[in-house]
Amino acid sequence: MKSRWRSALRCFCLTWVGALVGCSHGPSQLAPPEPPAVPVSQPVHRVVTDYVDFTGRTDAIQAVDIRARVTGYLVKMPFKEGAEVKKDDLLFVVDPRPYQAQLDQAEGQVNRFQAQLDLAKATSARFHGLAVSEPGAVSKLALDQYTAQVAEADATLKAAKASLEVYKLNLSFCRVTSPIGGQVSRYYLTLGNLVSQDQTLLTTVVSLDPMYAYFDVDEPTLLTIQRNIDEGKIKQPQDGVIPLLMALQGEDRFPHRGAIDFVNNQVNPTTGSISFRGRFRNSKSPKGTRLLKPGMFVRVRLPMGQPHPALLVIDRAIASDQGLKYVYVLDAENKAQYRRVTTGALQPDGLRVVEGLRPDDWVVVGALQQVRPRIQIRPDKVAMPTLGPNSDKGTGRQPDKKAGEQGNQQGSAPR
Repeated sequence: MKSRWRSALRCFCLTWVGALVGCSHGPSQLAPPEPPAVPVSQPVHRVVTDYVDFTGRTDAIQAVDIRARVTGYLVKMPFKEGAEVKKDDLLFVVDPRPYQAQLDQAEGQVNRFQAQLDLAKATSARFHGLAVSEPGAVSKLALDQYTAQVAEADATLKAAKASLEVYKLNLSFCRVTSPIGGQVSRYYLTLGNLVSQDQTLLTTVVSLDPMYAYFDVDEPTLLTIQRNIDEGKIKQPQDGVIPLLMALQGEDRFPHRGAIDFVNNQVNPTTGSISFRGRFRNSKSPKGTRLLKPGMFVRVRLPMGQPHPALLVIDRAIASDQGLKYVYVLDAENKAQYRRVTTGALQPDGLRVVEGLRPDDWVVVGALQQVRPRIQIRPDKVAMPTLGPNSDKGTGRQPDKKAGEQGNQQGSAPR
């Protein structure tokens, strides 16, 4: 019995020792994970101009409501709806026959009163001559009456001539012409309709070239502009023209160049903004069309200072933390370091002006979801990506560095 117990105890001890020996080796160790490959680029250094963008609407410099200045029926409308017209082009004709008859009657009255004046003058001259040659032959009362008859006939003739001018004007008003050059609207009335003097709206005409663009500037920006002018950062040109850029819907760049020609005299207390107005050319294309129309939605770019050198990075490389902007910068050990920056204007090629970086910094420009502060990364050094035609928006890579540099040059801010 004792021998069996000893044998069982010996087997248990051997099993326990074997287990301890096996545990002492432990599981096989796994290789550490490879750092993620992350694209990094150095900031682009170039000369830019600070600017602020606003939204606005175009408006015609001149706009006229065409109304008839006489009452009558429309008999002609010799223009095409929507066509461009020149100043004094004929648009409508009101039936001129009643006004022609009135003019003829007035001319007859003028001729009648002219004859009465001639007779009064001849009679007065005859009796005044008789009074001189034969004193006492004509009384002084009679001479005064003949003189008064001449004055009365002259006054009647002048009144008739004034009435004649009114009838001439009424007859000329039967021809409704365009007071400005521009584009005419549609027919608001058709032939045969009765129009009332100074009341019935027939159509409208708006000028097309040049064109206004109205936009509102907020009060902080207005104060910044004024301070920059006082500090010499904004130098007013000798001709007093402040440049302005404009883009229409669907245009990425700002191809239309104009100038500010009006700033309102007070700030709107409700919106805290002040109205600006720009003036832009609207020339015809080779096919005879004009791009700008009154009432179009536009984006306006207002330069805020003189050209200056700056560092720029692709906008997607900038992240936000509770309103604070930051980027990840590669340190000497290839670890991503949190770097707070101050952002400036976004350029047309997708690069944004930043302050807080050095020209030799390597900035993370892609795969930001894989990056955390102080994480080890495997840098993939590429040229700074842009939104130009040669860039790859998905990875931040470009075909070559030269192509990237060309894209940066094309996206530089206006000078």
